[in-house]
Amino acid sequence: MMKKIIFTGIFILLLKISFACDICGCSSGNYFVGPFPWFHKHFVGIRYTFRSFHSLVKNDATQFSKDFYQTTEVWGGWNIGKKWQLLAFLPYNINRQSSDDGVMKSNAFGDITIIANYNLLSNKTKNKHDGAVSQQLWIGAGLKLPTGKFSADPDDFIPSANNQAGTGSVDLLLNAMYSIRINKWGISSNINYKINQDAHDYQFGNRLNLSAFAFRSLATPKATFNPNAGLLYENLKANKFGSLKVDDTGGNALFASAGLETSFNKIAIGFNTQLPVSQNLSNGQTTARVRGMLHVTYAF
Repeated sequence: MMKKIIFTGIFILLLKISFACDICGCSSGNYFVGPFPWFHKHFVGIRYTFRSFHSLVKNDATQFSKDFYQTTEVWGGWNIGKKWQLLAFLPYNINRQSSDDGVMKSNAFGDITIIANYNLLSNKTKNKHDGAVSQQLWIGAGLKLPTGKFSADPDDFIPSANNQAGTGSVDLLLNAMYSIRINKWGISSNINYKINQDAHDYQFGNRLNLSAFAFRSLATPKATFNPNAGLLYENLKANKFGSLKVDDTGGNALFASAGLETSFNKIAIGFNTQLPVSQNLSNGQTTARVRGMLHVTYAF
């Protein structure tokens, strides 16, 4: 056991010295819900998201990495009776890392996520003071399945692990969604915690994501517009290789977001843009840049 720990420690140190610019990995196994579409029974749609990062090693400006992650995914929801809801996400990832070592690209289907939610609260009330009030609270759990390719280079393991289509592991997700509408105003919030397992002795850190969006409903005879604004917070634990923590991984970030959800009968189109407000990723060596999401969804 002691020999394995010593060997693993030396291996990580050598990788850190040779490839310290590839420290981000902030997008591996990413899971984001965002403003959730209101639907009565079922929905299916397509989403596009992008995320960008810039990493620069402290005290060595020659070692850098500019990472751009794109995901196009099919997503859907299916209500079973009044109490159960199934959600599924099938992503296709396009990753690009441009660093002092060159450019690395990977395009492939990623890890499928399946979530089952249970409805704890769903009611609508009317009174003379507040008007119409409706609430929903869902809690649930799910799995991220290792359907995406994970084939990190054994001679370049840690940097290449950050640029895979999947994480190579079965991971557990815990999820809760709460939304409330008072007349034309509303708040939609989400919390999820992702518990990652290891693959090939490498384990991405667990992730906590929190989000809350306030919106205003503006109706016309042919469409309903819901401009929204909110905050997103994420906390990433450090990655591990074997039993040892990988230096300069993990951190936290807070994003401000603004967007618009538009509904035409059964079709919903929405987008939002996210900008970092504060962050500390990879011990300050990674900077998150602008993010965005666009979706087209059909409810039935």
